[in-house]
Amino acid sequence: MALPRPTAPLTGPDVWRGAVLAASPQVWIRWFTGNELTALDNAAERLLSSGWPKSSIRSLVPSPVVAGLVGGVRDELLFGRGFTLLRGLPVDDDPARIAARLWVLGRHLGAPVSQNARGHLLGHVCDLGHDAADPTTRLYQTNQRQGFHTDSADVVALLCLRAATSGGRSSLASAATVFNEVLARAPDLADALFEPVATDHRGEEPPGARPWFEIPVLSYVDDRLTVIYQRRYIESAARFPEAPRPTDRQRAALDLFDAVLDDPSIHLEMDLEPGDVQLVHNHQLLHDRTSFVDNPDPARRRHLLRLWLCPPIGRRLPPSFAERYGSIEIGRRGGVVPRVAPVIALTP
Repeated sequence: MALPRPTAPLTGPDVWRGAVLAASPQVWIRWFTGNELTALDNAAERLLSSGWPKSSIRSLVPSPVVAGLVGGVRDELLFGRGFTLLRGLPVDDDPARIAARLWVLGRHLGAPVSQNARGHLLGHVCDLGHDAADPTTRLYQTNQRQGFHTDSADVVALLCLRAATSGGRSSLASAATVFNEVLARAPDLADALFEPVATDHRGEEPPGARPWFEIPVLSYVDDRLTVIYQRRYIESAARFPEAPRPTDRQRAALDLFDAVLDDPSIHLEMDLEPGDVQLVHNHQLLHDRTSFVDNPDPARRRHLLRLWLCPPIGRRLPPSFAERYGSIEIGRRGGVVPRVAPVIALTP
Protein backbone atom coordinates (compact mmCIF):
# COMPACT_ATOMS: atom_id res chain seq x y z
CA MET A 1 0.00 0.00 0.00
CA ALA A 2 1.38 3.42 -0.97
CA LEU A 3 2.32 5.74 1.86
CA PRO A 4 0.50 9.08 2.19
CA ARG A 5 2.12 12.20 0.78
CA PRO A 6 1.68 15.71 2.20
CA THR A 7 -0.10 18.11 -0.14
CA ALA A 8 0.11 21.23 2.04
CA PRO A 9 3.07 23.00 3.65
CA LEU A 10 4.39 21.26 6.75
CA THR A 11 4.50 22.94 10.15
CA GLY A 12 6.22 22.13 13.41
CA PRO A 13 9.52 22.60 15.26
CA ASP A 14 11.47 20.83 12.51
CA VAL A 15 10.44 23.51 9.99
CA TRP A 16 13.12 26.18 10.28
CA ARG A 17 15.17 28.44 8.05
CA GLY A 18 18.90 28.85 8.41
CA ALA A 19 18.79 32.64 8.13
CA VAL A 20 16.59 32.80 11.23
CA LEU A 21 18.69 30.42 13.33
CA ALA A 22 21.93 32.11 12.27
CA ALA A 23 20.69 35.25 14.00
CA SER A 24 20.05 33.37 17.28
CA PRO A 25 22.96 30.98 17.93
CA GLN A 26 22.09 30.88 21.63
CA VAL A 27 19.06 28.79 20.64
CA TRP A 28 21.13 25.88 19.31
CA ILE A 29 24.56 26.22 20.99
CA ARG A 30 24.95 24.86 24.53
CA TRP A 31 28.18 24.95 26.55
CA PHE A 32 29.20 21.98 28.69
CA THR A 33 29.10 22.87 32.38
CA GLY A 34 32.03 22.22 34.69
CA ASN A 35 30.04 19.50 36.46
CA GLU A 36 29.30 17.79 33.14
CA LEU A 37 32.95 17.90 32.06
CA THR A 38 34.03 16.38 35.39
CA ALA A 39 31.44 13.61 35.00
CA LEU A 40 32.60 12.90 31.44
CA ASP A 41 36.21 12.74 32.59
CA ASN A 42 35.38 10.37 35.44
CA ALA A 43 33.31 8.10 33.19
CA ALA A 44 36.03 8.16 30.50
CA GLU A 45 38.59 7.06 33.10
CA ARG A 46 36.39 4.14 34.16
CA LEU A 47 35.87 3.21 30.50
CA LEU A 48 39.60 3.19 29.77
CA SER A 49 40.27 1.20 32.96
CA SER A 50 37.94 -1.52 31.65
CA GLY A 51 40.26 -2.10 28.68
CA TRP A 52 38.37 -0.01 26.13
CA PRO A 53 38.80 0.22 23.18
CA LYS A 54 40.59 -3.14 22.84
CA SER A 55 37.96 -4.91 24.94
CA SER A 56 34.38 -4.17 25.93
CA ILE A 57 34.08 -2.02 22.84
CA ARG A 58 30.33 -1.50 23.21
CA SER A 59 30.54 -0.65 26.91
CA LEU A 60 28.20 1.83 28.54
CA VAL A 61 29.69 3.44 31.64
CA PRO A 62 26.65 4.94 33.34
CA SER A 63 26.80 8.47 34.70
CA PRO A 64 23.72 10.23 36.11
CA VAL A 65 25.15 13.64 35.21
CA VAL A 66 25.85 12.63 31.59
CA ALA A 67 22.43 10.98 31.41
CA GLY A 68 20.89 14.27 32.52
CA LEU A 69 22.86 16.18 29.88
CA VAL A 70 21.74 13.81 27.14
CA GLY A 71 18.16 13.79 28.38
CA GLY A 72 18.13 17.55 28.17
CA VAL A 73 18.95 17.61 24.45
CA ARG A 74 17.46 14.34 23.22
CA ASP A 75 13.87 15.44 22.66
CA GLU A 76 14.98 18.54 20.73
CA LEU A 77 17.27 16.32 18.66
CA LEU A 78 14.77 13.56 17.84
CA PHE A 79 11.41 15.34 17.96
CA GLY A 80 12.18 19.04 17.67
CA ARG A 81 14.65 21.14 15.72
CA GLY A 82 16.78 18.09 14.88
CA PHE A 83 20.22 19.23 16.02
CA THR A 84 22.23 20.84 18.77
CA LEU A 85 25.82 21.97 19.19
CA LEU A 86 27.58 21.23 22.47
CA ARG A 87 30.67 23.37 23.01
CA GLY A 88 33.75 23.13 25.21
CA LEU A 89 34.81 19.45 25.37
CA PRO A 90 38.58 19.21 26.04
CA VAL A 91 40.50 17.91 23.01
CA ASP A 92 44.10 18.74 23.89
CA ASP A 93 45.18 15.62 25.77
CA ASP A 94 45.57 11.87 25.16
CA PRO A 95 43.70 10.69 21.99
CA ALA A 96 42.25 7.68 23.82
CA ARG A 97 40.83 9.90 26.57
CA ILE A 98 39.35 12.32 24.02
CA ALA A 99 37.68 9.44 22.17
CA ALA A 100 36.47 7.97 25.46
CA ARG A 101 34.72 11.23 26.37
CA LEU A 102 32.86 11.23 23.06
CA TRP A 103 32.05 7.54 23.46
CA VAL A 104 30.57 8.07 26.93
CA LEU A 105 28.46 10.96 25.67
CA GLY A 106 27.27 9.10 22.56
CA ARG A 107 26.66 5.84 24.39
CA HIS A 108 24.22 7.58 26.71
CA LEU A 109 22.27 8.69 23.63
CA GLY A 110 22.24 5.38 21.77
CA ALA A 111 24.09 2.30 20.55
CA PRO A 112 26.99 2.94 18.13
CA VAL A 113 26.60 1.23 14.74
CA SER A 114 29.18 0.41 12.08
CA GLN A 115 30.10 3.26 9.73
CA ASN A 116 31.62 1.08 6.99
CA ALA A 117 32.10 -2.51 5.89
CA ARG A 118 35.28 -2.66 7.98
CA GLY A 119 33.19 -2.41 11.14
CA HIS A 120 34.49 0.95 12.36
CA LEU A 121 32.38 2.18 15.28
CA LEU A 122 34.52 5.32 15.67
CA GLY A 123 34.98 7.26 12.45
CA HIS A 124 37.75 9.69 11.53
CA VAL A 125 36.63 12.54 9.28
CA CYS A 126 39.81 13.79 7.63
CA ASP A 127 41.46 14.00 4.23
CA LEU A 128 43.16 10.69 3.47
CA GLY A 129 43.95 11.70 -0.10
CA HIS A 130 41.36 9.42 -1.68
CA ASP A 131 40.14 10.09 -5.21
CA ALA A 132 36.80 11.90 -5.01
CA ALA A 133 35.93 10.69 -8.53
CA ASP A 134 36.17 7.03 -7.50
CA PRO A 135 32.60 5.74 -7.02
CA THR A 136 33.69 3.74 -3.94
CA THR A 137 35.27 6.74 -2.19
CA ARG A 138 33.53 8.14 0.87
CA LEU A 139 33.80 11.90 0.50
CA TYR A 140 34.46 12.52 4.20
CA GLN A 141 37.93 11.03 3.49
CA THR A 142 38.72 13.83 1.00
CA ASN A 143 38.94 17.62 1.19
CA GLN A 144 36.13 18.10 -1.33
CA ARG A 145 32.67 19.47 -0.71
CA GLN A 146 30.39 16.63 0.35
CA GLY A 147 27.08 18.06 -0.87
CA PHE A 148 23.91 17.91 1.21
CA HIS A 149 23.23 14.34 2.28
CA THR A 150 22.15 12.08 5.11
CA ASP A 151 24.13 9.34 6.86
CA SER A 152 22.86 5.79 7.30
CA ALA A 153 22.03 6.03 11.00
CA ASP A 154 19.45 7.72 13.21
CA VAL A 155 21.92 10.21 14.69
CA VAL A 156 25.43 11.37 13.80
CA ALA A 157 27.74 12.86 16.45
CA LEU A 158 30.80 14.82 15.32
CA LEU A 159 33.57 15.99 17.65
CA CYS A 160 35.93 18.58 16.17
CA LEU A 161 39.55 17.97 17.13
CA ARG A 162 41.13 20.43 14.69
CA ALA A 163 39.73 22.82 12.09
CA ALA A 164 41.09 23.35 8.58
CA THR A 165 43.31 26.28 7.64
CA SER A 166 40.38 27.54 5.55
CA GLY A 167 37.00 26.14 4.52
CA GLY A 168 35.40 23.01 5.90
CA ARG A 169 32.26 24.81 7.09
CA SER A 170 29.40 22.64 8.28
CA SER A 171 25.87 23.23 6.94
CA LEU A 172 22.50 21.87 8.05
CA ALA A 173 19.10 22.07 6.39
CA SER A 174 15.59 21.05 7.40
CA ALA A 175 14.06 18.51 5.02
CA ALA A 176 10.58 19.79 5.91
CA THR A 177 11.54 23.35 5.01
CA VAL A 178 13.07 22.19 1.73
CA PHE A 179 9.91 20.23 0.90
CA ASN A 180 7.76 23.28 1.62
CA GLU A 181 9.92 25.35 -0.71
CA VAL A 182 9.76 22.75 -3.50
CA LEU A 183 5.98 22.60 -3.06
CA ALA A 184 5.78 26.40 -3.37
CA ARG A 185 8.07 26.65 -6.40
CA ALA A 186 6.97 23.60 -8.40
CA PRO A 187 4.04 21.68 -6.87
CA ASP A 188 3.98 19.39 -9.90
CA LEU A 189 7.47 18.11 -9.00
CA ALA A 190 7.02 17.63 -5.25
CA ASP A 191 5.41 14.19 -5.64
CA ALA A 192 8.43 12.89 -7.55
CA LEU A 193 10.52 13.13 -4.38
CA PHE A 194 8.32 10.40 -2.87
CA GLU A 195 9.07 7.95 -5.70
CA PRO A 196 11.87 5.36 -5.32
CA VAL A 197 15.22 6.05 -6.98
CA ALA A 198 18.19 3.71 -7.30
CA THR A 199 21.00 4.59 -4.89
CA ASP A 200 24.52 3.14 -4.93
CA HIS A 201 25.73 1.09 -1.95
CA ARG A 202 29.21 2.27 -2.97
CA GLY A 203 30.67 -1.20 -2.61
CA GLU A 204 29.36 -1.73 0.93
CA GLU A 205 26.22 -3.72 0.26
CA PRO A 206 25.33 -6.57 2.64
CA PRO A 207 26.38 -10.07 1.50
CA GLY A 208 24.05 -11.32 -1.22
CA ALA A 209 22.39 -7.93 -1.76
CA ARG A 210 22.25 -5.91 -4.95
CA PRO A 211 24.98 -3.27 -5.25
CA TRP A 212 22.28 -0.59 -5.20
CA PHE A 213 19.03 -0.09 -3.31
CA GLU A 214 15.81 1.70 -4.22
CA ILE A 215 14.27 4.23 -1.86
CA PRO A 216 12.40 7.55 -2.07
CA VAL A 217 14.21 10.71 -1.06
CA LEU A 218 11.20 11.65 1.09
CA SER A 219 8.73 9.50 2.99
CA TYR A 220 5.78 10.49 5.18
CA VAL A 221 4.92 8.27 8.16
CA ASP A 222 2.92 9.20 11.26
CA ASP A 223 2.67 12.81 10.03
CA ARG A 224 6.47 13.10 9.98
CA LEU A 225 8.62 13.73 6.94
CA THR A 226 11.67 11.47 6.71
CA VAL A 227 14.59 12.04 4.34
CA ILE A 228 17.41 9.87 2.97
CA TYR A 229 19.59 11.43 0.31
CA GLN A 230 22.98 11.51 -1.35
CA ARG A 231 22.84 12.83 -4.91
CA ARG A 232 26.26 11.43 -5.80
CA TYR A 233 25.08 7.96 -4.82
CA ILE A 234 21.99 8.31 -6.99
CA GLU A 235 24.13 9.36 -9.94
CA SER A 236 26.73 6.61 -9.44
CA ALA A 237 24.02 3.93 -9.35
CA ALA A 238 24.00 4.34 -13.14
CA ARG A 239 27.25 2.33 -13.27
CA PHE A 240 25.06 -0.76 -12.79
CA PRO A 241 23.22 -1.62 -16.05
CA GLU A 242 20.32 -3.22 -14.16
CA ALA A 243 19.68 -0.23 -11.90
CA PRO A 244 16.66 1.86 -12.99
CA ARG A 245 17.44 5.41 -14.12
CA PRO A 246 15.63 8.43 -12.70
CA THR A 247 12.89 9.70 -14.98
CA ASP A 248 13.13 13.21 -16.44
CA ARG A 249 10.56 14.32 -13.88
CA GLN A 250 12.50 12.79 -10.99
CA ARG A 251 15.72 14.39 -12.20
CA ALA A 252 14.02 17.79 -12.40
CA ALA A 253 12.73 17.31 -8.86
CA LEU A 254 16.21 16.36 -7.61
CA ASP A 255 17.71 19.40 -9.31
CA LEU A 256 15.20 21.65 -7.60
CA PHE A 257 15.77 19.86 -4.28
CA ASP A 258 19.50 20.60 -4.59
CA ALA A 259 18.88 24.21 -5.60
CA VAL A 260 16.71 24.81 -2.54
CA LEU A 261 19.28 23.18 -0.27
CA ASP A 262 21.94 25.52 -1.65
CA ASP A 263 19.81 28.61 -0.94
CA PRO A 264 21.67 30.57 1.79
CA SER A 265 18.38 31.52 3.43
CA ILE A 266 17.40 27.85 3.77
CA HIS A 267 20.49 26.19 5.23
CA LEU A 268 22.44 27.08 8.36
CA GLU A 269 26.23 27.35 8.12
CA MET A 270 28.55 27.07 11.11
CA ASP A 271 32.25 26.76 11.81
CA LEU A 272 33.00 23.81 14.06
CA GLU A 273 35.64 24.74 16.63
CA PRO A 274 37.91 22.32 18.49
CA GLY A 275 35.83 20.87 21.31
CA ASP A 276 32.48 21.25 19.53
CA VAL A 277 30.16 18.24 19.46
CA GLN A 278 27.52 18.49 16.73
CA LEU A 279 24.52 16.15 17.12
CA VAL A 280 22.29 15.75 14.04
CA HIS A 281 19.12 13.73 13.47
CA ASN A 282 19.55 12.22 10.02
CA HIS A 283 15.88 11.49 9.42
CA GLN A 284 14.82 15.14 9.37
CA LEU A 285 18.00 17.06 8.47
CA LEU A 286 20.55 17.02 5.67
CA HIS A 287 24.13 18.09 6.27
CA ASP A 288 27.01 19.31 4.12
CA ARG A 289 30.62 20.34 4.42
CA THR A 290 32.41 22.79 2.18
CA SER A 291 35.76 22.00 0.58
CA PHE A 292 38.78 22.96 2.64
CA VAL A 293 42.50 23.69 2.60
CA ASP A 294 44.52 21.83 5.21
CA ASN A 295 47.54 22.83 7.22
CA PRO A 296 50.73 21.42 5.62
CA ASP A 297 51.71 20.00 9.03
CA PRO A 298 50.03 16.55 9.31
CA ALA A 299 49.70 17.01 13.08
CA ARG A 300 47.59 20.13 12.59
CA ARG A 301 45.24 19.00 9.81
CA ARG A 302 41.46 19.05 10.02
CA HIS A 303 40.23 16.06 12.01
CA LEU A 304 36.86 15.14 13.48
CA LEU A 305 35.73 12.03 15.34
CA ARG A 306 32.36 10.59 14.38
CA LEU A 307 29.79 8.25 15.90
CA TRP A 308 26.70 6.86 14.21
CA LEU A 309 24.12 6.22 16.91
CA CYS A 310 20.88 4.30 17.26
CA PRO A 311 18.81 5.65 20.18
CA PRO A 312 16.31 3.38 21.98
CA ILE A 313 13.50 5.77 21.03
CA GLY A 314 12.67 7.46 17.74
CA ARG A 315 10.32 7.66 14.79
CA ARG A 316 8.97 4.81 12.73
CA LEU A 317 10.66 4.35 9.38
CA PRO A 318 8.99 3.13 6.18
CA PRO A 319 9.69 -0.44 4.97
CA SER A 320 11.87 0.90 2.14
CA PHE A 321 14.62 1.68 4.67
CA ALA A 322 15.15 -2.01 5.45
CA GLU A 323 17.31 -2.59 2.35
CA ARG A 324 19.78 0.05 3.54
CA TYR A 325 19.38 -0.18 7.31
CA GLY A 326 19.05 -3.96 7.59
CA SER A 327 16.23 -3.42 10.09
CA ILE A 328 13.74 -0.65 10.73
CA GLU A 329 13.09 -1.68 14.33
CA ILE A 330 13.49 1.29 16.68
CA GLY A 331 16.60 0.75 18.78
CA ARG A 332 18.06 -1.88 16.42
CA ARG A 333 18.72 -0.29 13.06
CA GLY A 334 21.16 1.64 10.94
CA GLY A 335 24.80 1.45 10.00
CA VAL A 336 26.69 -0.42 7.29
CA VAL A 337 26.68 -4.21 7.65
CA PRO A 338 30.29 -5.03 8.63
CA ARG A 339 32.23 -7.82 6.96
CA VAL A 340 34.47 -8.25 9.99
CA ALA A 341 34.05 -7.92 13.74
CA PRO A 342 33.39 -4.33 14.85
CA VAL A 343 36.45 -2.35 15.92
CA ILE A 344 37.37 1.00 17.42
CA ALA A 345 40.44 2.59 15.85
CA LEU A 346 41.92 5.60 17.63
CA THR A 347 43.76 6.73 14.48
CA PRO A 348 42.52 7.09 10.88
